[in-house]
Amino acid sequence: MKLDQGQFGAAAPLNRLADPARAEPQRRGVCRPWPSPLRIATPADAEVRIGVIHNARARHNLLRAAPLFVDGCEHVMPQSHAELDEALAGFSARGVNALIIDGGDGTVRDVMSIASRHYSGVFPRIAIVPSGKTNALALDLGLPKHWTAKDAVEAIRFGGIKERSPIEVWRPGAEQAELRGFIFGAGAFVRATGLAQTTHRFGAFNGMAVGLSIAGAVAQTLFGGRDNSWRRGEPMRVASADGTDVDGAHYMLIGSTLVHMPLKVRPFGEPRAGLKLLRVEGSPRNIISALPALLGGGQPRWMAQSGYHREDSERFDLRLDGGFILDGETFDGGDLTLRQGCPMRFVVP
Repeated sequence: MKLDQGQFGAAAPLNRLADPARAEPQRRGVCRPWPSPLRIATPADAEVRIGVIHNARARHNLLRAAPLFVDGCEHVMPQSHAELDEALAGFSARGVNALIIDGGDGTVRDVMSIASRHYSGVFPRIAIVPSGKTNALALDLGLPKHWTAKDAVEAIRFGGIKERSPIEVWRPGAEQAELRGFIFGAGAFVRATGLAQTTHRFGAFNGMAVGLSIAGAVAQTLFGGRDNSWRRGEPMRVASADGTDVDGAHYMLIGSTLVHMPLKVRPFGEPRAGLKLLRVEGSPRNIISALPALLGGGQPRWMAQSGYHREDSERFDLRLDGGFILDGETFDGGDLTLRQGCPMRFVVP
């Protein structure tokens, strides 16, 4: 699979889409003993030590001659996930307790996923310099579009904090989460993301790319025949912590812990924190009538009867025949658990 230009190099320990042997299915409804939550570094900590991670492949960074280096900070520019892992291990060993991530959503996902291996006690505060193709987290946090590493350093010292809990992706038998991110999708969402990657080549980024991908997915669904694969859906099993367990064809799953989604769409209803899921059954009915409610947050009484379901839960157990998307990149499906992680502290102006 061709990796997004905004991510680190192709060598990666994060199980990108391949075709490995499936693990044994996990028993549903059995709670695994989760690790103790991490404490997040705060301004009250004795000394602020800042580490800056630059993704040279991020869209805006490709247009710059060189990244902006700030005195008093440790700067790294990893070219692969192995180098990112090494850099974060060094930051932890040297007491770095604040991270600046110069990249897009995928870079943030990779840093959060790998950093947890090295920060077992106090997890750093995080400041984002939104330089990727898509910057949904930065938009949700209300960060300025042209924020720089220097601005982020000032905010770490004198700015505010907003908390967001990432989605954690767990595999059966794993001792820690494999991935941490903020926007999850399966089914038609995977194909729609492929359309978004196409729009990037034509200069559409952020909300515009999301909008064009949604429009393309809807067009494929509306104008395809009865045997159209977009309409049929994919076999999935979805079980939530309250005991709900559904096994059958699903058109789309979308999950997020963000409060505000790009383009101000409201697939989960009214904006709120926590892990939220939109589940659309296979061969969706009344899609033209449902679209305004799906995008605007409305909840007509007939939506559930037509196969559109919104759910909130701290955990969802899934079985996916196909792959899934987390923050713009495709990963293996199979048996997995989505969990609402402990809140992370993000620096804002």
